[in-house]
Amino acid sequence: MNITRLSRAIIHFNHQVRYFVRDPFPNKLTHYLRRAELIDSIRLGLRSKNPTSLENIINTRLMDTFVVTQAIRSAPNADAALSFVDALKRIDNVSHLSQQQGTLHALATVLAKWQRGLELKALIGEINEGKYGNVHISFMNLMQWYADLGDLQAVLDVWKQYRYGDKRLCTQSYNIVMSLYAQKGKDCEAVEVFHRMINEGAIPNSRTYTVMIEHLVNSGKLDPAIEIFSLLPLVRIKRNSKQYLLLVEGLVGVERFDEVKTLLDEMRVDGKFPGRAMHKALQCLQEAGFVEETEEFLKEMFPDERIKSISSYRNISHDEETDVDENHGDADADMEVVRLKPWLDPKALAKALNKWSPDVASLLEDAKFVWTTRLVCKVLRNFNSPETAWDFFCWVAYQPGFTHDVYTVQRMMTLLAKHGKVELVDQLLTKIRTEGMRLPFSTIRLIIDFCGISKNADAALKVFREDRALCGTIKKRNLMLLYSSLLRTLTKCKRDSDAIDVLEEMILCGICPDIQTFSGLMYHFASQGDIKIVQKLLTMVRQNHVEPDAYMYKVLIQAYCKCERAALAWRIFEDMKNSNWTPDAATKDLLVKSLWKEGKRKEAAVVEESCHGINSALPLKQHGHKWTLSSEDLARVYNIYSNCFKLSTS
Repeated sequence: MNITRLSRAIIHFNHQVRYFVRDPFPNKLTHYLRRAELIDSIRLGLRSKNPTSLENIINTRLMDTFVVTQAIRSAPNADAALSFVDALKRIDNVSHLSQQQGTLHALATVLAKWQRGLELKALIGEINEGKYGNVHISFMNLMQWYADLGDLQAVLDVWKQYRYGDKRLCTQSYNIVMSLYAQKGKDCEAVEVFHRMINEGAIPNSRTYTVMIEHLVNSGKLDPAIEIFSLLPLVRIKRNSKQYLLLVEGLVGVERFDEVKTLLDEMRVDGKFPGRAMHKALQCLQEAGFVEETEEFLKEMFPDERIKSISSYRNISHDEETDVDENHGDADADMEVVRLKPWLDPKALAKALNKWSPDVASLLEDAKFVWTTRLVCKVLRNFNSPETAWDFFCWVAYQPGFTHDVYTVQRMMTLLAKHGKVELVDQLLTKIRTEGMRLPFSTIRLIIDFCGISKNADAALKVFREDRALCGTIKKRNLMLLYSSLLRTLTKCKRDSDAIDVLEEMILCGICPDIQTFSGLMYHFASQGDIKIVQKLLTMVRQNHVEPDAYMYKVLIQAYCKCERAALAWRIFEDMKNSNWTPDAATKDLLVKSLWKEGKRKEAAVVEESCHGINSALPLKQHGHKWTLSSEDLARVYNIYSNCFKLSTS
């Protein structure tokens, strides 16, 4: 009996030991802060000329793959990163960290960034040979590293292997190749990659259009870049800060300052805040007399004096240029001061705050972070739990020197709407209304979209009816997009009668839905088996002088076939054929199969004969996507882009 008790006590003790070894910190925030201190010490050590000091710093139990990865990414150059990895290998209790996947990937990224092609390829070779155990490299890793090196042939070789292994490639792989061609001055090849992307069924994303706009601006084709940028809302692409930066810099360069002002107004409508890279362009705009328009943005870009630098001193040789702080006098004449901003990772910080409690709040207060609009927005974006985000949002409102503004409030609202916390969203909307804030149009639209995800149609209708006035005057095109978002949310929530009422209201107000909105509604009602509504929608399309495109015909054929109405699908096929469109192979096969299943063999034979020898993918002018993308808009973007480089092909 005593032996049993003793064995149980030993087991309990071993369990406790394992627990404390695994997590010796009272909470994750303490762990984050200790890691941050260590990373800052390593960052300073990497800039020191004393390798022994670096080894002393990293010889600690706090070292793990996260710390190592962040330290490598923070290295001032490739040599410093390599010396850090070598130092890890020399210390027994942390040497294994030099062979972890995250560590090696971070090192490869740094080598690529600093154009160290030989070392990068040697590292890739060692990984592929199995020298580092189970560490693996994806095709996308290789493409990105070789692209950073500027090695076009290596990127194309990897892409070829990737294409051989996967029938459907991710959009980012096309983006990488397209961007590298543009950087190399191979304009026609870049255009061809975009054509290939959409012909092979990949849907362009925001990064695709950023690459395209950058290519056009750098080629001196500013107006086409602006034209494509203006089309992005219609193809349901969120415009990003990089796209605004490229256009603002381009317009400032040719002194088209009035158009820059218009762009800044659109940034506010889109709820975007310019990055610090736009500082120089905005200063030029201010010097041209646009002080009021730029003052708010520039104020946020100035370094916050409350953020104190971390610093250390290193020996310098007499032949190096000295930059010694005057306060240290002659005694430090052979020393150079190294000053860095404290390391901070908003994603890791948000993860550390995931279990909010009074102790965590107290510890966070003691940490003396300098809370700015930009930092609070970044932390909020990385919360997974809406409850924790709300606790943090309320806590930070009382921190010295910080006041919530429309940017932090909109970030919080969209997170809450995504998780269905409509009561809290309503509280914030009330706050905006009472404080006289102007809410970006994009936020209202995003809240309505997220209400569809959380299946809360009533909240979406309330926001649309009562709260859209917080945006001020809404342009007709934006109002069409807002209606489209509401219709999509209502169909997601199975509020079909409300969707039809909103559609009729929209048309009565003189706002015609675009073709992708009609396509989305048709697909939804056909999937519900409500063929009468589908036919009514098709009538509306024609009454509003919207010409059905090939993608709409494709959606209708697929929808009718799926609800076993092959006769109606056959009728749509005939309309499609009369409009000189041809379905893609997948749609043709589905139609033939459905016709055979319903005993319509003659019609099936006609379809087979009419579509003999067609390709598996739709031609460019027939691509689209329900709710988001019409073939007409996609073809228009392609034509603008390709026409800019036509002279090069002739």
